[in-house]
Amino acid sequence: MKNFVKEGQRLPLYGVGPAIVFGMGAVTAIGIILFAYVWKMGALEGSWVLFCRIAGALLIVLGLAVWFIGALRSDMDASISENRLQTGGIYAWVRNPMYSGWWMLFAGICLQWHNGEALLTVPVNWVILTVTLKLTEEKWLLDLYGQDYADYLKRVNRCIPRPPRTV
Repeated sequence: MKNFVKEGQRLPLYGVGPAIVFGMGAVTAIGIILFAYVWKMGALEGSWVLFCRIAGALLIVLGLAVWFIGALRSDMDASISENRLQTGGIYAWVRNPMYSGWWMLFAGICLQWHNGEALLTVPVNWVILTVTLKLTEEKWLLDLYGQDYADYLKRVNRCIPRPPRTV
């Protein structure tokens, strides 16, 4: 099934996003279930519980905000359908705000279980996200936009939002 908005559009509207998000969600759920319920290991206690709950809630809210801005406030659908490289707004802070938002959200969910072993899912999800993006969307975008995208890669971080830098 092709998910193009209009004829002549060169990038799919959804790309590999659903696969990345599903993969990260599955890793998070499996990690929580295995470590917290099946193997019953890694539970943090004392003040760590409160720390994990607060940090987790903050990450969930931050992840939702980053996703919302990238998905619904950035005019990304129009950029894709017009084959235009989006580098303004939140895309000046992070190249993949929608995926970053999901990564932060899953990290926050994981923290809610205050389980040190389950936190291993966070770097696993990072690897899933990084490898998948490097092998798919970044290649597509480099092919489509050439040097403009290569310059953008140097200025803007892949998944962790930060102020833009000049190169």
